[in-house]
Amino acid sequence: MKVFHLSVECFPVAKVGGLADVVGALPKYQKKLGVDAKVVMPWYNKPFVHENEFEVVFDGFIHQIHHMYQVLVLKEKHNVLGYELYLVKIPGLLDRDNVYGYFDESQQFIAFQQAVLHWLSAMQIRPDVLHCHDSHVGLVPFMVEYCPDFEFLKGVKTIGTIHNGEYQGSMDWQMSNYMPRFDAWKWGLLDWKGRINPLASMIKCCHEFTAVSQGYMDELYEEAQGLEELIRQEHRKAHGIINGIDVEVWNPATDSMLDFNFSSADFTEGKRKSKEKLCEEYRLNPDLPLFSFIGRFAGEKGADMLPDIIRRAVQETGGELNIIVLGSGNLQLEHTLKELRKEFYINFALDLGYKEYLSHKIYASSDFLLMPSRVEPCGLNQMYAMRYGTIPIVRYTGGLKDTVKDIASGGYGLNYTFPGSDDAVHAIKRALYVYMDKELMKNLRNVIMNLDFSWENSAEKYITLYEKK
Repeated sequence: MKVFHLSVECFPVAKVGGLADVVGALPKYQKKLGVDAKVVMPWYNKPFVHENEFEVVFDGFIHQIHHMYQVLVLKEKHNVLGYELYLVKIPGLLDRDNVYGYFDESQQFIAFQQAVLHWLSAMQIRPDVLHCHDSHVGLVPFMVEYCPDFEFLKGVKTIGTIHNGEYQGSMDWQMSNYMPRFDAWKWGLLDWKGRINPLASMIKCCHEFTAVSQGYMDELYEEAQGLEELIRQEHRKAHGIINGIDVEVWNPATDSMLDFNFSSADFTEGKRKSKEKLCEEYRLNPDLPLFSFIGRFAGEKGADMLPDIIRRAVQETGGELNIIVLGSGNLQLEHTLKELRKEFYINFALDLGYKEYLSHKIYASSDFLLMPSRVEPCGLNQMYAMRYGTIPIVRYTGGLKDTVKDIASGGYGLNYTFPGSDDAVHAIKRALYVYMDKELMKNLRNVIMNLDFSWENSAEKYITLYEKK
């Protein structure tokens, strides 16, 4: 079975969020199960591209309105990721430093999808499955069926995965001029409430679609940024499949980014040394429990609540804890946290930006991880944390429901229900009682480090979906 994963992110080539981790790992585990899985993504001016060898396997052209763009498809020569990786380069459109944030983003993503299908059609490459990840490639199922230029691909099975329904790629109908010619009678399959909506189109046109956890799929039926009705209408082809993590990358026993490696059999010393070194670097007291937040400063992550949570947690516990935050993405919030650090420098550390190596060190050093998410389709951070012996404190939503069970119910984490600083601070106070019970902490760490969050089960579920008639 030949499966092409289409995405604008893939770790370690280009990463903004969890989408990259999923697309970087899932094909590798599918390969182990006998599927010929490949990844196709845009070319970016990133270190990975310059540090590895690529060969041009296609050189062609696409048209958008009155412009003709060259399309280069480059294949990584040595399969260093464990599967075939293809990068689509379009000078002037897909040759930039970053994944997102450009004024012509909609045009970029249309061109990427058009270029991929043009390449496959021109080279007579007919996959068994085109797996489309998020709205950025949500027009592919429509193009395959209703664009005459891609007649060769008509009937290829398309699977759509919703990693985050908050981002739908909605655009004005004028952008249809940038698309390859299509059957105008089918315009309704692109439209949602008077605009082209790639995520809605993907749901309408794909053969099956998934959300990245059953908990998140259940939530989408009730709240999906305006797509609830559509998702309920298409419920027969909806599936919730929890993400996994790459346990080869996220393994504290072999992780080269750590100063001290450890396993579930000998974590006490490794965790302690890691914590001491991190606290020394950020001038925190290693004898206090260490809470951490790692992620984008986005409203859906509850990041805007961090200043209030931090202030209250420090004040209401008498400074009997430390908190470290790693993240970026909101300049106002960054400024607020910088000012907060000046006030609570004894208990609060801050590092701004995306730093993969530092996230590994923080997971290894922390006692607890904070995830005050308003929306969390799956969540990977809580799985990474548990793999490294760090107990998650999560709001009970989306994939966090599926992966973190509260200790009061015989589980191994700390959950709370309502979004807001009140419940988050209460959960932190609960965590302090857990921390004081050294035997309980040891037992919890032993449990969470042995939980199986690998991709094997989820990869098999996707293959079953691919084979569904």
